[in-house]
Amino acid sequence: MLWPYFFTIKLIKMTQKYDVISPDGISIHFSDTYTSEKQAKKAFEKWKKRYEIQGYYSSNNGRIPLTELHNYIKIIKL
Repeated sequence: MLWPYFFTIKLIKMTQKYDVISPDGISIHFSDTYTSEKQAKKAFEKWKKRYEIQGYYSSNNGRIPLTELHNYIKIIKL
């Protein structure tokens, strides 16, 4: 019985990827993407900590308080 060897089908699991877009319209990381929205939100929180000393994110459109920054980012599906 040779037919199973000729008709082997590989199933490829497609994982959804997410990215976090800053208020300036660019990714918060140059190469990382995330496999869930939860991971993307964690990455955003880690990225946001970079601005804690100055207390705001300076975008091309002005200063954004860190307490409001989550309203200006986008988590997108790739």
